[in-house]
Amino acid sequence: MQDSLRIGTLVRGGEAVQVIPQIVEHGFESFQLNFWQTTGGIDLVETAVRVRELAAEHHFVISAVGIYGNPLGGGPEAETEATLAGWEQLIEHAQLFGTDIIGGFTGRLPGSSIDESLPRFAEVFGELSKRAADKGLRIAFENCAMGGSWQKGDWNIAHNPTAWEKMFNAVTADNLGLEWEPAHQLTALIDPVPQLRKWVDKIFHVHGKDATIAWDIVKEYGIHGPKPYVWDRTPGFGDTNWTDIITILRQGGYQGTIDIEGWHDPVYRDELEMTGQVHALNYLKHCRGGTMIPNPVV
Repeated sequence: MQDSLRIGTLVRGGEAVQVIPQIVEHGFESFQLNFWQTTGGIDLVETAVRVRELAAEHHFVISAVGIYGNPLGGGPEAETEATLAGWEQLIEHAQLFGTDIIGGFTGRLPGSSIDESLPRFAEVFGELSKRAADKGLRIAFENCAMGGSWQKGDWNIAHNPTAWEKMFNAVTADNLGLEWEPAHQLTALIDPVPQLRKWVDKIFHVHGKDATIAWDIVKEYGIHGPKPYVWDRTPGFGDTNWTDIITILRQGGYQGTIDIEGWHDPVYRDELEMTGQVHALNYLKHCRGGTMIPNPVV
């Protein structure tokens, strides 16, 4: 019997067929396949066939496919068109991978405020949400600021709860939601636990990434000084109580996955990358309550 909340990791879509067989035996239960800005010209049909064969052999699921770029325009036209085409390609092919979720950035008008970007967001994702809904798919926006603020940025408007309210009012589609993680909220000095409790119904996918806040540096230098005040961490090494996170997700009826977003930890990186990820995998399984144990049958 499989737990209804699986723990997995992210892999690059173009490397999935090579990477998954090397790491699946560590106990990963799900994988999200990600693409940066474009799908890279890979054969999505053939990749889906190979990945589904691996899934059947090793009993994992593909939780989501994701594309991370700026589909709203205002920057280089070729990049915008390629990212928008990537969204369309993943909507067309997501079900071949066995998933109903496409994750990614909203995009934004580069150098413009969130409010100034909302009309273009409504135009682009009003159409994409309809395409996705016609195929029974959901779109989940990652909550990463990508160095942006409310006033300006180049990649994403979905990093603040006030922006979420504006986005979901601008496009009132039930299949638009969030690809959420606590790390990005901690970076903004937002407590992720009450936020999750409030927004759990809109969370379609969860990334397993944490952060550590150096409060001594915040108190002495603030957040705009020369010293870093926060570091992304692999779960198990950061500040978040993942038992609370999983409890709130379960109480909210979440039946998806938590997929570890690696390649960010300042310590467990390079030759220690998979050491950190497997530690995070086992830690999150512990926070989940351990291995699923069937109840006795009377």
